[in-house]
Amino acid sequence: MYDVRHTRFRKWLDDGISPAQVADWVGNSVLVLLATYARCVEGQLPDLKWRLEAAGDLPERPDAG
Repeated sequence: MYDVRHTRFRKWLDDGISPAQVADWVGNSVLVLLATYARCVEGQLPDLKWRLEAAGDLPERPDAG
């Protein structure tokens, strides 16, 4: 049963559902959730960069002049 639970949590995180939402659903704190599953979150960096750029919140690199 634990493997099914672990797989579901990992899938939610990999799908980009916020850790705060997943923690709420599973009854854990974000700290506990990320301590266990932080290494499971993969492939979200390109989407995160796109969202930050779209919001104008991604700082310029100092050497990008």
